[in-house]
Amino acid sequence: MGTSFTQQTRKTGRESFVVNGNTVGVSVADYWAWAFSDMVNNTERGKLAEFIVASALGVADGIRSTREKYDLSFMGRGVEIKSAAYVQAWHQTKPSPIVFSIRPTRGLAATTGQYDTVQKRQADVYVFCLLANTDHATLNPLDLGQWEFYIVPTAWLNEWLPTQKSVSLQFLRQNGITPATYTEIRSRVADVCGVANSMGLRVR
Repeated sequence: MGTSFTQQTRKTGRESFVVNGNTVGVSVADYWAWAFSDMVNNTERGKLAEFIVASALGVADGIRSTREKYDLSFMGRGVEIKSAAYVQAWHQTKPSPIVFSIRPTRGLAATTGQYDTVQKRQADVYVFCLLANTDHATLNPLDLGQWEFYIVPTAWLNEWLPTQKSVSLQFLRQNGITPATYTEIRSRVADVCGVANSMGLRVR
């Protein structure tokens, strides 16, 4: 029967919408601009964070997968991306508290479409991406200097927070997790993938 899902290829943005084989003057780039320009919105900010990390790791050449157990693969390891921001797309009276999801899940096997029976954290490393600017007027998700990246081995989360569904930024900072810049992401993730406790994190 072949695969149970439709294989997709990377688009350039120049592809056209057509009717009866004739272009209607609307391109995929037009669709992208319409659908994804609001990068402050939680849903699109999450996808943007995945792309930012993928580009830093050098694995952004394909297309975003929605069928894997984790967001990215790097050095043969699974990488999970979570994002948060102080400033939201809606009206606020104060900045949002920063909390990241670390909920254990049942992994979905891409080849069979079946879920695992055991619930766990699927990736080997988490990258918590914080859009750290608190000023609505100057907020720019495309300015990578406005982001902070907290890179944590899943083994560390399992040791400290085995059943927790979320972790606060305050907890991370209080327990030795320091932010990386965009240009440091690749080396930090490589360290975690190569050596479980290479970051010198405090353990029990």
